[in-house]
Amino acid sequence: MTKATPKPRRSKAEQRAEKQELILNGAELLFAKRGLHGVTLKDVAKEVGVDTALIHYYFADKKALFDQVLERRAPVTSGRRIAAMDAYEASVGGKVTLEGALHAYLDTDLDSYIQGGEAWRNYGQIGALVAHTPEWGSEILSRLMDPVVTRLIELLRKAMPDTPDEDIFWGYQFVSGALMMTLARTGRIDKLSNGLCHSDDFEAVKARMATFMAGGFRAICDQRERERQSG
Repeated sequence: MTKATPKPRRSKAEQRAEKQELILNGAELLFAKRGLHGVTLKDVAKEVGVDTALIHYYFADKKALFDQVLERRAPVTSGRRIAAMDAYEASVGGKVTLEGALHAYLDTDLDSYIQGGEAWRNYGQIGALVAHTPEWGSEILSRLMDPVVTRLIELLRKAMPDTPDEDIFWGYQFVSGALMMTLARTGRIDKLSNGLCHSDDFEAVKARMATFMAGGFRAICDQRERERQSG
């Protein structure tokens, strides 16, 4: 009878990284449900099944833990979206369309929540909370996500070269608001539609959002152009 090959011992660095990941996953879940102020480090310790002292060992305080939760996934989605927008522009030889730019920006982000499962959706909920409560983590999200928005604005300018920047930025504001409402997963659409629509149905959102937003952009631009001509 052959002896089972013993598993290699994990290094202290690997054990430390595993424990930190466990804590971040538990904190992400709780912060998504209750926000920054609705969660204590004791809550996180109970969720994860560790002593509170271990969390204090890795994170200075609750805000540091919250910030690290934000820092963990933001660079991933940021990188994916910029790469998607770059690839889209290259694929059309610079002949950017409104729908194409919005699909590259929105669909890539929605794919993260479709393919990443509940953990990514929890992160999306936290992002929506931060968007409505800027003092929680606006510096982090601004630093990590502003390059994504700047890239989208560049594409929108190319798609609508005669559109004033004011209208482009307002259009982005409305796009962002709709996306944050989607990521919040409030369940309100489930109730209003009597179960016909579901807050978790990111595939349904992906099939509609870019087209809807493109129509809104065009309506704003057409209205503003008529106002300028009549004025």
